[in-house]
Amino acid sequence: MQNTNALRTGLAVVAGLFLFLFVAGYLADARLPFDAWGYVVGRDFVNTWMGARAVLAGHVEGLFHLQAYNREIAVFFGKLPPLNWSYPPVLLLFVWPLGFLPYIAALALWSLAGFAAYLAAASAFSRSASYLGFVAAAPAIGICLFCGQNGFFTAALLILFFRYWDERPLLAGLFLGLMLYKPHLVLLFPLTLALSGRWKVFASAAVTAGVLVVLTALVFGHDIWSEYVRLVTPVQKGVMDTGTGFLTMMPTGFMHARMLGFSPAVARWVQLPFSLLALAALLWTFWKRRDPLLSCAVLLTASFVVTPYAFDYDMVVFGWLLAMLWPQFEARWDRILFLLIWTLPVTMLVFGAWYLPVAAPLMALFLLRLLQKQNGGNLVPAALQLHSAK
Repeated sequence: MQNTNALRTGLAVVAGLFLFLFVAGYLADARLPFDAWGYVVGRDFVNTWMGARAVLAGHVEGLFHLQAYNREIAVFFGKLPPLNWSYPPVLLLFVWPLGFLPYIAALALWSLAGFAAYLAAASAFSRSASYLGFVAAAPAIGICLFCGQNGFFTAALLILFFRYWDERPLLAGLFLGLMLYKPHLVLLFPLTLALSGRWKVFASAAVTAGVLVVLTALVFGHDIWSEYVRLVTPVQKGVMDTGTGFLTMMPTGFMHARMLGFSPAVARWVQLPFSLLALAALLWTFWKRRDPLLSCAVLLTASFVVTPYAFDYDMVVFGWLLAMLWPQFEARWDRILFLLIWTLPVTMLVFGAWYLPVAAPLMALFLLRLLQKQNGGNLVPAALQLHSAK
């Protein structure tokens, strides 16, 4: 155990040093709010801040009109590469106070608060220095900070969901319901709750989501959701089909196929076996009670394998998951696989630059290893082994 903690601590120190040097180097030549390359620091946070400003100005509907939205962005930042508002409008219920702050101050608060929420959620499982250091130095953190994204808050909600889904089901359901702002990352969760008989969690999540939908309509207008579906959904479909600028940031079979030049129709067929693997892994894991931590790991990993739409900055939560799993996987090849997944949010950008579709197969391999571990070291379920023996 001492060697395990020492290795984990050493990796955390090295990764933390690289993270510090990256942030310091990136900001060294920046002319805020722009970086040395002329992009806005925090990049995607422009959307969050503009959403907050739109709430305070009373014209939320302007977020959904692509051309008008970009004209409004230009008022604050000049002409930027086109941006689009993609989040379900429920997010506006939580980010509007950021609109009171200047952009850089809001970005700093957003980043620090998110990182603190992530660490606080992780500390609900353990407060050991080795564990928290590994959590705090996950390479995905650098990507999340660079993009100004909400991966910290996503990770915090998912971690707290897993922390309480047995002990305090109503609270766990609340955390899951709050994931309504990124529903594509929790597609498999309702099925999991049904399979495992966690009906209180299911009901709490459904009520939370329903209340958020109604509250959003009451605050921003009864047609906010219909306008979102009418105006934003086609734009998001276009983003999915083109993937312009995002192809190397998505660890999915669909986006790998698009990166290699295949059509959206072919890419959907490429995604299909990944999605089927995720669904099969979930069904096998939760048809009866198994190891709690490994079951959480299967659900979380399958949730990223099943969807064609997930980003590297969404993988902050794997910093926590791998820190939790680390003591159970001591074999050399397991450690190598863990490091590949831990660094994947960064290395997939390198792989993508060389048109190497590596990220999705690695995620699938990690899911298979979790299943094997769950099944006592056998990849084929025992029931199938007995059937074959006959």
